[in-house]
Amino acid sequence: MTAVQHAGIRRGGIQRISAARRFKDRFVQALVYLAFALALVPLVAVLWMVIANGLARFDMEFLTHSMRNIGATDAGGGAYHAILGTLEQVLLASAISIPVGLLTAIYLVEYGEGGRLGRAISFFVDVMTGIPSVVSGLFILAFWVLALGMPFSGFAGALALSILMMPTVVRSAEEMLRLVPNDLREASYALGVPKWRTIIRVVLPTSFTGIATGVMLAIARVAGETAPLLLTVFFTDSINADPFNGPQMGLPLYVFDQAARPTDTAIDRAWAGALTLILIVMLLNLVARFIAWWRSPSGKS
Repeated sequence: MTAVQHAGIRRGGIQRISAARRFKDRFVQALVYLAFALALVPLVAVLWMVIANGLARFDMEFLTHSMRNIGATDAGGGAYHAILGTLEQVLLASAISIPVGLLTAIYLVEYGEGGRLGRAISFFVDVMTGIPSVVSGLFILAFWVLALGMPFSGFAGALALSILMMPTVVRSAEEMLRLVPNDLREASYALGVPKWRTIIRVVLPTSFTGIATGVMLAIARVAGETAPLLLTVFFTDSINADPFNGPQMGLPLYVFDQAARPTDTAIDRAWAGALTLILIVMLLNLVARFIAWWRSPSGKS
């Protein structure tokens, strides 16, 4: 057999192998697209149902009025008191969990990596990640309301939500801090900059975009929690702008309360409340995307 024949056989084998690889690549690519389409089906179905049913009562009266003196069968009423309560509760939960979570992530990455205390903290953060939301509500109910005698309030709900937010903030911030190249830290140390100043001036600004995105996702996650609020906030139909005193409504509680009433007007209000909650969560995600774009090098040019 001549060298030309050997070369032809080799080229034929390589072409068959390349064809098989292309077939496998396209087959796996088709499976990925199919899985993506299947994942979109329930998402689109839920959004379509909420929008179609919620637009009937999504108006200015719904956004600017409360349910005070509005019965289950009465028309009108709104969710202003619930929107105000949700914003205040999420803001308080963020004020509690973001500083604690960020400082914990800084310790795990910059100081406690490989240490016994760091491993213990990391273990407990993993445990907190899997805590059901109702357990955090039960803890605040038992400790804050029953043991300490504090009243049902928006702040009690914020405490329960902060327990759920904290592990998400810690893990997202930790991952972003680990992505900062060590060369930046070493260059700062070589210039005589202390470690704490290096963290503030070099590490945190470099990872700010990812940390902000993770924080916004954590806020969006707890904004729709119902079980902790059921146990700590209680129900009210009136506007309560003081989260530290008395029951305060939240949008998840509002949807739960209205959906439990067997009237068409209450069900319409529940759908409108669900649409409002989805819009708030979408707005938070858009804010996170805008921050990521604004802080990126391409966004500044």
